Amino acid sequence: MRQENGVSAVFDGGMLKHRLILGTLMTALFTGLVLLDAWLDGSLQGSCVDSAKLQAGLLYAFMALLLIGCQLELSRLASAAGAIVYAVPAAAVSVLLAGGWYWGRLAGISPQVWISGVMVAAAPLMLIWQYCHRGTSGVFSNCGACMLSVVYLGLFGSFVLAIRIEFGVWAFLMFIFTVKTADIGAYTAGMLFGRHKFSPVVSPGKTWEGMAGAVAGGALCAVGFAAGSGIMAVAPAAAFGAVFAVVGQAGDLAESMMKRDAVQKDSSRGIPGFGGVLDVIDSPLAAAPFAYLFFALAC
Repeated sequence: MRQENGVSAVFDGGMLKHRLILGTLMTALFTGLVLLDAWLDGSLQGSCVDSAKLQAGLLYAFMALLLIGCQLELSRLASAAGAIVYAVPAAAVSVLLAGGWYWGRLAGISPQVWISGVMVAAAPLMLIWQYCHRGTSGVFSNCGACMLSVVYLGLFGSFVLAIRIEFGVWAFLMFIFTVKTADIGAYTAGMLFGRHKFSPVVSPGKTWEGMAGAVAGGALCAVGFAAGSGIMAVAPAAAFGAVFAVVGQAGDLAESMMKRDAVQKDSSRGIPGFGGVLDVIDSPLAAAPFAYLFFALAC
């Protein structure tokens, strides 16, 4: 009997096969969308992109749909934990924040100014919504949960789009594939070899063997992308893969903290074998700000 992601399970080849098939399909569709998006805006051949031209419109629209779904999932988790996330204003703010690099270019201002403006407006908006719907009941817990959700989904999500717009499609795909390959490495190594618990309080299924699998998978993926695309040399790519494998696992652990507080196994049951949308994108969300800084220094 072994555990992974907090769920007791005997290694089930059928379950792993199901996850691999569905995961491969989702990966192919997502990659196709990203490449189509880059082809439509003319940035497919770019690496470090420095242009005022609007880019990643299709990707941003797709991200907006994901973030709305994630807000609904977070609202459900918060409710189970005794707080309320006001899904309508929180989703609107998150979508506006995540599009900071898109809307900033459209408005002719820097993304940082756009994001700062949205963040400044977010807290009063949540307080007004609280006043209109709940009065003075649960102000700290409800508004705090709302602001956590918009930072987690919206602000962190803005760096996902920033990588795509500022550094090009190949850097973006390198980032996404590295983090998700690390997830696969962690899951597989943990299921096959997991013995030593990594975080028994928060996520009893996570093991040091799984973390080693994440680092190995992330490093191999990043090196493969570097060798094929020339984004960076092999040594920095290996470091990129190893570091963001760990950061991605930390992001997964952060979401596990929320689920444990809400006494929930998954954020939802919308994606068979994976859980909810948030369960799929938690690692890239957490790693995106740090990956943006890495590319900013390397590119």
